Order: sequence, then structure tokens, then C-alpha cells
Amino acid sequence: MPNGRDSGTLAGEPYLFGIPGTGVLLHSPPMFFFTKKKNPEPVVLSRSEHNISRQNIAPEALNVLYRLSDSGFVSYLVGGSVRDMLLDRIPKDFDVATDAQPRQIKKLFRNAHLIGRRFRLALVCFKDRQIETSTFRREPDPTEAEDDGRPGALYRDEDNLFGTPEQDAQRRDFTVNGLFYDIKTFAVIDYVGGLGDLRRKILRSIGDPNVRFREDPVRMMRAVRFATKLGFDIHRDSEKAILRHHAEIVNASPPRLFEEVTRLFGAGAAKAFSLLFELRLMGDLLPAVQAYIKASGGSRSPLWPLLSALDAHADLPSAEDPALRFAALLYPIYFDRIRALRKDGVEPDAETVAADLVGNALVNPFVARTWCPPRSLCEDIAHILAMQTRFDSRPASAPRRARQMWRDWFSSALLLYRLRTEAAQGDLSDVEAWEAFAKSAAAPVRVQSSDDVFLAGRLPRNPAEKQRMEQQRRRGPKPQRQPEAPDASEGSESDSSQDRPRRRRRRGGRRHRGRREGGAPESAPQTP
Repeated sequence: MPNGRDSGTLAGEPYLFGIPGTGVLLHSPPMFFFTKKKNPEPVVLSRSEHNISRQNIAPEALNVLYRLSDSGFVSYLVGGSVRDMLLDRIPKDFDVATDAQPRQIKKLFRNAHLIGRRFRLALVCFKDRQIETSTFRREPDPTEAEDDGRPGALYRDEDNLFGTPEQDAQRRDFTVNGLFYDIKTFAVIDYVGGLGDLRRKILRSIGDPNVRFREDPVRMMRAVRFATKLGFDIHRDSEKAILRHHAEIVNASPPRLFEEVTRLFGAGAAKAFSLLFELRLMGDLLPAVQAYIKASGGSRSPLWPLLSALDAHADLPSAEDPALRFAALLYPIYFDRIRALRKDGVEPDAETVAADLVGNALVNPFVARTWCPPRSLCEDIAHILAMQTRFDSRPASAPRRARQMWRDWFSSALLLYRLRTEAAQGDLSDVEAWEAFAKSAAAPVRVQSSDDVFLAGRLPRNPAEKQRMEQQRRRGPKPQRQPEAPDASEGSESDSSQDRPRRRRRRGGRRHRGRREGGAPESAPQTP
């Protein structure tokens, strides 16, 4: 009987492997326990097997790729641009990955700037485009990141460990974003199975989603955005991981979270925020909106038709205004508060109610010690919401009402009026009356002034500017002075004065006043 040690015969015959303390014998070669699984070979699509053409790549990205390649570095086009071109979509941004380190990239491009603390990369700036150029990175070793079970234990605030292209693909968020395009061979390289997920329209996390979403919680929001934008289904394992670890989204930095919430509108607001609600992320990001949706019927909430109307007008320039998008998200809550105050017999102050709502629902969840949502954006959202109460009455030609049409946010407020009317399937006659009145309103007229920068229709920013604009309005435009023709009798004198050499002014004080041409002062005694 074995006594906790290995026993066996010569090589080629059965080998008994004993597990100490258990009395169990395994008829298996010992190499079974020590063999490391090899990574599968990458899938490579040659130029004839895919639809990516250099004509679809921005010239600035090609400039970066070829300069790195000509300098002896490996350079790949990576990320969403490769994914979008394979799906016959127009990429918005182009990202480059290379084995050159950030400072080497900086030496190759004079127009490059090193940015980022958690993710150090070079931003190569051109006239109309910026190309993010990063170095191949790898995952940290198991000893470098330990999980002790507490929330936020796996969150990383640095990601600057350089590696190989394969390691870089393994550390990306989703398989469809882990595809590379080689500028030398024009081939698409797949280390993570992204080509198969593209065909099946599945959004799958690379690696264990329970670990990857805790390392960077923003990946959960990116999963919502990509699934909405591409029309993909989130993989079952990734969806379970989001439902399990959704509360860790608060560990990410507020600026990144606010940016991802803003991007959700461009992917399709109705579907994106509905998915955000289903995956329990909205309660951690926008608790006021979450509470309203639950109180107003969940999937039957009035918010969803309004966001669908916003998506239907996404091609309008005003629909891209972030203030309009957030105002559409908050308007149902604003309307409920106004209605509740009127029901209690109190005439609400629209500006105060809108400002309090923006502060509680939008600013407080994203405020940090050194960052908060932009103040100008929050003010525009409050103005757009407050203007909805004034739209309840027919348009009047009062000067105060007309001046509001010259504000930058008025067109967004008018579009929100149309959106909420269409969402409620109401009568559009009042909306069309306001639109006609806005078109007939006089446009701001430029006023002649000393510095020629004031607009007659613009409201003053402070009392001093108000007084100055009022004085300019009363005086009217300044008369232009005509230059007088020189007199013929004075012509010779003026010409002679111009030809006369200009006397040089002496500087230095009292000691230079009495100096003669010889150099001695007048008061100095003459030597005999």
C-alpha cells in the first residue's frame, strides 16, 4: 500500500500517484498535473477574406500607422474601428496599438501629447482629428492583484504594464473589440474569438466577467452602450455578472461615469436606459430617475415614449444638444413635481423647481471632491425645463418673452415641447404656433460700438454691462470721421518736417541736462 508517496514502475507502464493524507491512487501520468494549456493560434483573415479597405481609414490614422511601421515598430489598428468596418459601419474614431512605448511615440510625432494616469497613452493631434496611440499592455500577475472579497478590491487605478499583441487583446473588454488590423499585411488578427461573436451578434466579455467588471466597473456601462448601438445580445454570463456586481459601479471615477451616461443617448436613448434599468445600474447612477420609473409603472412609464420621440428626431442638429437630452430624461419628474405643487394650491416657481431637480437628480450622484458636472450644462437643463411651463400659454409679443428666443437653449426647449407633445399624442397646434412665432421674431441686430462686440438681443451679464449697452442704444451708431485733406500752403512745411531728423531724447536725469557737445557740464569750472 502506498504511504502518501509516489509509487510505480519503469516509464511506459502504469504510474500510481498517491495524494498524501487521502489514500487515493490515481492511474495517471504525473505530466497530467504539470502540463500548461497552450493558447490557441489566432485566427487570421487575409485581405481577400474581409471587407476592410484603406479607403475607409482616416488619412491621419494611416499616417500614424505607416510612420510607426517604417520606424521598425509593430502597428495595428485596434478597437471599435476594426469592429465597425467589419460590420460595414462608418467608424467615428480610430485607435492605434503599437509596441513602441509612449516616450518613443512622442519622439516620432511632434504633435503627440502624453495623457492619462491609469492608462498612459499618446494623443497624436491633427487639424481635424486625434489618434489615440497606446502601447501593447498585459494583465497583472496574480500576485499583483489579490481579491480579498471586499467591494472594489479588484479595481485598478493603473494599467501601464507593457506586453505583447496577444496579451493586449486578452486584456480588452469584449471579444468584438479585441480585433487587430495589420497595416503591413492588411490582415485581420483575432486572438479572442471576436469574429465568431460578430457573426452571432453576441457581446461577450473577455475572460471571467465577474473579475473583469470588478477590475473596471465602467465596462458594465460599455456593455449596455455597445449592445444598444450594435443591436447585439449581452452574453448570459456577462449579464449575470452585471446583476451580481452592479453596485461596484460607484467605484469608478465620476467624470468617466458621467461621460458614459452622456454617450448612452447617442446609442439609442429609449433602449439604452431601459437596459440600464433592467440591469439595476440606474439605481446606482440615477436614483431619482429609478424611483420615478418604479413609481410610474416600470415598463409603462411615460419616460419611455419621450425617449423614443427623442430617438426619432436624432438627425436634427438640436437633438444632439446634451442639455436637451438630459432635460428629456428629467422632464417627467419635473412635470410630476409641478403638478403636485399646483394640486396643493401653490403656484410653483418654475426656475426653482427645475434647479432643485437638476441638482438632486444629476449633480449630486456625480459630484466628487475635485469634479462636478459642468455648471453651464446644468443651467441650460434648468432653463429648458422651466421653459416648458411657459409653453402652456399662447405666445405673446412681449419684449421679455421675445428676448428668451435669442437664448442659445431656446431651440432645444422648443424641440422638447414638440417631443413631449408627440409622446403624449397631443395636439401640435400650440407647438406650431410657438415655432411660427419664433421664426417671425426679430433676430439680434449688431450695434456699432467702440469695440463692436455687443448684440442688441443679448441679455447683459452684469449691471455694468447693462448700463453700457443702454448708453450705446441711446447714442446710436458713432459717426465715421472723414480724414481732412492737407492744405497746399502747409504741404511744404509738413514735408520739410518729415525730412527733418528726429531729435533723440536723452534719459538719465539731472546730470545730462547741462552737458554740452564736448561732454563737460556747464556748471563745471573751466580749467585754464
